[in-house]
Amino acid sequence: MSAEPRPPHFIEQIVAGDNESRAWGVWSRADAGPLDDPGAKGDAARARLGRPRVHTRFPPEPNGYLHIGHAKSICLNFGLARENGGKFNLRFDDTNPAKEEQEFVDSITRDVRWLGADFEGPYGGGLHFASNYFGTMYGYAVELIKKGRAYVCELSAEEVSKRRGTPTVPGTSPFRDRPAPDSLRLIDEMRRGLHADGSMTVRARIDLASPNFNLRDPVLYRILHEHHHNTGGEWCIYPMYDWAHGLEDSIEGITHSNCTLEFENHRPLYDWFIDAINEGRTEDGSGPWGPRIHHPRQIEFAKLQLSSILLSKRNLRRMVEEGFVAGWDDPRMPTLSAFRRRGFTPESIRALCDDVGCTKFESLIDLARLENACRDHLNKVAPRAMAVLNPLRVTIENWPEGRVEHLNFVVNPEDPGAGTRTVPFSRTIYIERDDFMEHPEKGFFRLAPGAEVRLRWAYFLTCTGVEKDASGAITGLRATIDPATRGGDAPVGPDGKPTRKVKGTIHWVSCDHALPAEVRLYDRLFTTEEPGKATGKWEDDINPLALQVVRAFVDPALAGARYRPASENGADVGDRYQFERLGYFCVDPDSGAGFGGRGTAGLVLNRTVTLKDSRPKAQRP
Repeated sequence: MSAEPRPPHFIEQIVAGDNESRAWGVWSRADAGPLDDPGAKGDAARARLGRPRVHTRFPPEPNGYLHIGHAKSICLNFGLARENGGKFNLRFDDTNPAKEEQEFVDSITRDVRWLGADFEGPYGGGLHFASNYFGTMYGYAVELIKKGRAYVCELSAEEVSKRRGTPTVPGTSPFRDRPAPDSLRLIDEMRRGLHADGSMTVRARIDLASPNFNLRDPVLYRILHEHHHNTGGEWCIYPMYDWAHGLEDSIEGITHSNCTLEFENHRPLYDWFIDAINEGRTEDGSGPWGPRIHHPRQIEFAKLQLSSILLSKRNLRRMVEEGFVAGWDDPRMPTLSAFRRRGFTPESIRALCDDVGCTKFESLIDLARLENACRDHLNKVAPRAMAVLNPLRVTIENWPEGRVEHLNFVVNPEDPGAGTRTVPFSRTIYIERDDFMEHPEKGFFRLAPGAEVRLRWAYFLTCTGVEKDASGAITGLRATIDPATRGGDAPVGPDGKPTRKVKGTIHWVSCDHALPAEVRLYDRLFTTEEPGKATGKWEDDINPLALQVVRAFVDPALAGARYRPASENGADVGDRYQFERLGYFCVDPDSGAGFGGRGTAGLVLNRTVTLKDSRPKAQRP
C-alpha cells in the first residue's frame, strides 16, 4: 500500500496561487520550447504551451564543489519546474574570477545531472553563465549613474567599512554627490583597465541611514584584473554578487527566485535595483530607457543543515588545501561528489529532501536520516555478495581436496526479478575473525570449538580444532561440514520439522576463488553533532577512525564490478553491493583499469553505510 502523499509545503502553495491567478502569464510559442521536436522535449513543450509560467533556477558560484546542503535547493527548484510543466535553469553565478575555476564548473554540472535535475531535458531551461550577461549588467550600471542612482566612489574597502556607520549613525562617502558626467567618465576608465585594483568602485545611491545595512550604498562593481574562466581577459571590472543576483533572474525570466533565509534581508536591495532600472521605462519601450525589465518573486526557505558535518565552502576548501582530506570528492567530505563516490544514491538524497520539506524555520537534521534513506534504497536495488574484511582461514577436513561446488545464491531477496547466481565452495574458506571465539562469552552464538554454525547458502559447519603460531596467536581453524545441510538448511525428520536448530549464521568466501580487494571503511568525519562548538575549532572534533583501510577477500562475482566515468553516463558512479552482514559498498575510482577505474591496483571498495545505525541508542534520533 503506497504512502499518503504529503501536503504541499508553503512554496508549493505560493506557486499554486500564482498559477491560479496567472501572475506570470502563460507559456507562449516563443518560449515554450521546441514544439516541433518529435521527442520528450517536444512533448513537454507542447504540453507547456498556454500553461501558467513556472521558471526556476539553481545559481551556484563555481568556487568549490557542491555540498549536501545544495541538494535541497536543486531538488526544490527542479521539482517545482517538473511538477508544473515549467523550466529549470542551471546558472553559474560566476562574478568572482579570483576564486572560480573550470574544475568547479565541471564538477557542479556533473553533480546537478547526477541528482536528477536535467537542465537540458524536457523540463530544462539550459545551462547559463552570469558572465554572459556582463555587458547587459554594465549597461544597467551606466543607466543608474545617468539617473543619479549610482556613482563612482574612490574609498578603499577599509575606508568604506569605517564609514559605514552604526544603527543610529548614518554612513558617509565624500564621493556620493559626484556629478554624473564625472562618474560616467570614471566607470568607462575602469572598464578600459586604466585604474588599479581596489582604487575605486561603483556604488548605488540608496540610503546611508537605512537600518538595513544592505541598502547603505552597496558596491555594484569593483576593479579586478583577473583572468575569467569564461570571458578570459575581456573584463577587468566585475559585478558584485548582490548586483548580479537579481538581474540574472530578471534576464532569464525566472518567476520564482527561491533562496535560503540569509537572503531575506537582501530582498529589498534586489527589489530596489530592478525598480531603479525600471524607473522611466515603459511596457512598450517607448520611453528614453527602453522597455521595463522582468521582476521575479523571491521566496526564502530554511537551508538543509545536517548534524556532524560542516557545509561552509570556506571550511571545505581549508579541509582540502590543508590535507585534512584527500580532495573535494574524498568520501569523508559532505560534497555531492563525495557522497556519490562513497556510494550514496541520488534517489536517497532526493528522498531526504522530500521528507524534510520546506519551511521558514532553521533546524539541525540528524545525518542518520540521510544514512537511513540510503539504506532503504540500496536494500531494494543492491545485489548481494559476500566479503570477509578480517579473514581467518578454515580448513574443512571432510571436504575432498580439489572439489568445488557451486551453490545457489539469491541476488536480492527484495527483488525477485534479480534471480539467483552461484557461489563457489571449496575445502578452504575465509570467515570473519570476529565470528570465532576460542572461549565464547555468554550469548555468543557464532563459531567456537565444538560449536556448530550455518554458513550462509552453504552448510552447517562445526569447529574441530584451532591452529596457532609460536606466540599463541590463532592462525587458522579446522572444521567439518554436515553434507545433509547443503544450502544451509537442516534436514527434516519424519514429522517434517528440522532435526536441529542452529542459532548462528556467518558469511564466508572460498579461499581458492575469492578476489583480493582494498576496502575503505568510512565513518563520519566528526565525532560531534556540531563540529567546533565546544572549542571553537572544528579540527578538534575530527574523527580519527573516519577512514580505516583493510585488505579483504570478496565474492568472485565482483570480478565484473566496474567504476563508470562521467563520459559514459553523465556522472561518474561505481557499482554498489550489499555485503551480507557487513553493509553497503561501492567500487571506487582508485580501482585498476580492469575494474573501470583510474588506478593501477586491483579492486578498491568504499563502505557507503553499515547495515544499521551502529551508534548507541541514546545517540540516535
